[in-house]
Amino acid sequence: SPAPRAPVVLGSRWPVLALQAAFLVSFVTCNDAPPVPGDQLHIDRSWVPETCSRQVKEGDFVRYHYHGTFPDGTKFDSSYDRGSTYNVFVGKGQIIAGMDKALIGMCINERRFVKIPPSLAYGSEGVADVIPPDAILHFDVLLLDIWNPSDSVHVETYHKPENCSRTVQVSDFIRYHYNGTLMDGTLFDSSHNRMRTYDTYVGIGWLIPGMDTGLLGMCVGEKRIITVPPFLGYGEDGDGKDIPSQASLVFDVVLLDLHNPKDGITVQSHYVPENCERRTQVGDYIRYHYNGSLLDGTLFDSSYSRNHTYDTYIGKGYVIAGMDEGLLGLCIGEERRVIIPPHLGYGEEGRGKIPGSAVLVFDIYVIDFHNPADSVSITSLFKPSDCTLLSKKGDYLKYHYNATLMDGTVLDSTHQYGKTYNIVLGSGQVVIGMDIGLQDMCVGEKRTVVVPPHLGYGEPGV
Repeated sequence: SPAPRAPVVLGSRWPVLALQAAFLVSFVTCNDAPPVPGDQLHIDRSWVPETCSRQVKEGDFVRYHYHGTFPDGTKFDSSYDRGSTYNVFVGKGQIIAGMDKALIGMCINERRFVKIPPSLAYGSEGVADVIPPDAILHFDVLLLDIWNPSDSVHVETYHKPENCSRTVQVSDFIRYHYNGTLMDGTLFDSSHNRMRTYDTYVGIGWLIPGMDTGLLGMCVGEKRIITVPPFLGYGEDGDGKDIPSQASLVFDVVLLDLHNPKDGITVQSHYVPENCERRTQVGDYIRYHYNGSLLDGTLFDSSYSRNHTYDTYIGKGYVIAGMDEGLLGLCIGEERRVIIPPHLGYGEEGRGKIPGSAVLVFDIYVIDFHNPADSVSITSLFKPSDCTLLSKKGDYLKYHYNATLMDGTVLDSTHQYGKTYNIVLGSGQVVIGMDIGLQDMCVGEKRTVVVPPHLGYGEPGV
């Protein structure tokens, strides 16, 4: 817009004939142009948004679009034609007095029709070749942005999970989705459209200052609106593409993941059996079921869906480092949750359905474990008082048994057939573990015999 001019004050002593002539001209031409409204500013609020969290006040900086016309509809200026909003401080004399007043009280996206008299515009001087003397100016104004130099980042949380054991701190690494808009709702960027989270460190300058501040204190699963004034965003330069100069930014954020490079694994025991004679240790071979999910609950894998346990050695690098550690100290039948930071999981690259830099959550149920050095475990449950004749290699044995897996799953029972199982001990008619477990028994004795896989059916099973 042209530079502001001082308002014109009309003289108070006009010749009577001049006043009459002016009145006559005004009366004759009233059908062609509206009369000059004196010093009165006329504002028509043609559209006001339903919600208005903030109104323009003196000292605010605003961005707005406008059409400027004379009363007959002739256009003299338009910000739309230049493809850029008009940006200015309000109430500081940087624009004509009428516009300084007309912008007060406006809401974002409000539209006003403003009629400004010459005394609040360019007065009797006008602007050469643009605004004639004593011109009434009409402006069609649309407000797009408000901020104040005293503003800080504004955070509004509209969803917070019930359980929040940890919040974002300086130096944390996070993964989040967002929609980024200007104050008028214009979308300038969205991670959802790219179908990929935004992954970054917080509080160490990887983000604009407003986001570095606005993301602090968030929980995984939390949703918040972060409003960033331009001096904490992209300032006078904008981003050179979609964010204009001096634009406030609004980010609608949902936090999906949170960890710190210093994190170790987190172990949460959900169920531990009362009787636990032995716990897993380095070198053991374990069979377990699991559900694997991301921190936001997204399931990426499950052994249950394959109807097959995951079988592996512990502490030998057969699984990711976090699982090698998280599977130690377990009992058979124990249920445990293991939370693994990405540097102990699949790192920055991820794998398959696991995105880069993702924290992993494994809910584990232990079915079985043993050590390759294990021998047969024998527990005598009952021994007759007369137990002098003991079984040995080459003896013919008749015995009953119930066979189960370590988690109690029933495999077989001679009782259901109503007859004994008959073998020659040590002749290879049973697995090696049973040949060992049946030695030195007397008739009538009852035992529990635990046979490790390498003395049973090995890796193939049966």
